[in-house]
Amino acid sequence: MLEVDVERRLGDFHLAATFRSEGGLTVLFGRSGAGKSSIINMIGGLLRPDRGRIAIDGRVLFDSDARINLLPAKRRIGYVFQEGRLFPHMSVRQNLLYGQWFTPHGERYARFDALVEMLGIGELLQRRPATLSGGEKQRVAIGRALLSSPRLLLMDEPLASLDSKRKEEILPYIERLRDEIGVPVVYVSHALSEVVRLATTMVLLTDGTVVAAGPIGEVMARTDLFPAGSSFEGGAVLSAEVVSHDKDFALTTLRTAAGTIYVPQVDLPAGRSVRVHVHARDVMLSLRPPEGFSALNTLPGTITEIGPPEGAGVQVRLDCHGDVLLARLTRRSLDGLGLAVGRPVYAVIKSVALDRRDLGSSSPAAAARLEHHDM
Repeated sequence: MLEVDVERRLGDFHLAATFRSEGGLTVLFGRSGAGKSSIINMIGGLLRPDRGRIAIDGRVLFDSDARINLLPAKRRIGYVFQEGRLFPHMSVRQNLLYGQWFTPHGERYARFDALVEMLGIGELLQRRPATLSGGEKQRVAIGRALLSSPRLLLMDEPLASLDSKRKEEILPYIERLRDEIGVPVVYVSHALSEVVRLATTMVLLTDGTVVAAGPIGEVMARTDLFPAGSSFEGGAVLSAEVVSHDKDFALTTLRTAAGTIYVPQVDLPAGRSVRVHVHARDVMLSLRPPEGFSALNTLPGTITEIGPPEGAGVQVRLDCHGDVLLARLTRRSLDGLGLAVGRPVYAVIKSVALDRRDLGSSSPAAAARLEHHDM
């Protein structure tokens, strides 16, 4: 359990943030200047709050009332920056082992060989940082931070300096870190694609204030947080399982609580647990099962909420056998179809609207939810 309740004035900017997270990967999300990096610097002890309290599993790192402010070295927190910040005169092996030096032997839980294998950096151990790609440097930086056996890992936009190819290279390793290592992570990002792929908990920040915090699926499916026309768009984050691949038509079949979904073929084995980001703009609604329609994905559901008008548009929230979908449509369509809370509808999603960027590895807990759902 991470508890954060802090305030800090930085010039004309006032940061006042309160949230909790229970393990997994917590993303601090918002526009540049929202206060994300300031918050993790406070957690790490690099920036002192004016007032507040920070604690991990009940261990107080900072408490202004009790006059507690542990030094960064005493907090047992790992930090991965936007750039690797590796020591250029050291080999990869030496950089990795540096992470252990300040951790007492009795408190070390991270195993060198296991981390090297998980991060896929075994062939890099004798090389120097100058010979590594951006993605390789970040994997080494993650390994160095984890070898300090931290109680918490902070990651400040670790993919911001990478191109799209390098981002896709490193994202699976961060997913494995989230699902396999068991170290809670606080991750800063202003890229929504990273958030929906990685986060278990989402903390949405605007102008130094937390406007929403909770499980990623709940926050993303709120109708009041991502207005039409904004650069950030809401939508569903569904837990799914790869069922099969149709090579003739280059499609992959996914099983969700809401029903079967077809997506362009992905290189993932049958049985793999994944999460699917379904954009609100890609969901159409029908009063009856579509016939003679090109879209492959039709999911029955019930309207549970209709958001406030946003110009010509409106967002509609659906319950589809326990999964939540969000649809964005015009107010004219809403009126013409006579849509209202409690009305059964069919959500129609184009398969081609879902691509590899909308799919990510899912946590074991999400997979268990599917296994116990009666389809």
